[in-house]
Amino acid sequence: MFKATALAFAAGMMGTAFAGDQYVDKTGFAVSGYDVVSYFDLPQSEVGQPQASPLPGNAAITAEFNGATFAFATAANRDTFLANPQAFVPQYDGHCAYGVSKGGKVPGNPILWRIVDGKLYLNITKNVVGFWESDIPGNLRKSEANWPGIEADEASTAKIPDFVSAAPVTN
Repeated sequence: MFKATALAFAAGMMGTAFAGDQYVDKTGFAVSGYDVVSYFDLPQSEVGQPQASPLPGNAAITAEFNGATFAFATAANRDTFLANPQAFVPQYDGHCAYGVSKGGKVPGNPILWRIVDGKLYLNITKNVVGFWESDIPGNLRKSEANWPGIEADEASTAKIPDFVSAAPVTN
């Protein structure tokens, strides 16, 4: 099991990882329409345990950032996001953190997440989460080393395996 201090140290060495094209699935929203601010209000599970689900965004409460539309559960969350979008967007433009550590862009599943040193990371499948969490500091070092070489590549257009978005909701 990882020590929180090791995670914080390793992640603290990492830069902000976004600026290419966001991964956007068939919902038409970044992060499959989930409210990125809501992740930061959730309790984080121990490594190896499933995370709580973030809030689905509302299609009527949105903001544009990094070429994509983000949906939010509340206007307050949208306003919080707009005050500092970089604090909330998933790293690697919403692509799978472990995939980036392996040198490619594959979709990030919004319900397979972890916050490390205040940054949101997504992974593609439960199996991949296990690989990524087996060495988060090492995988983050690899991801950060690989990202400059693949960041400019087009966003993934692949479907997230075995995932059906519960977001965004409409009123």
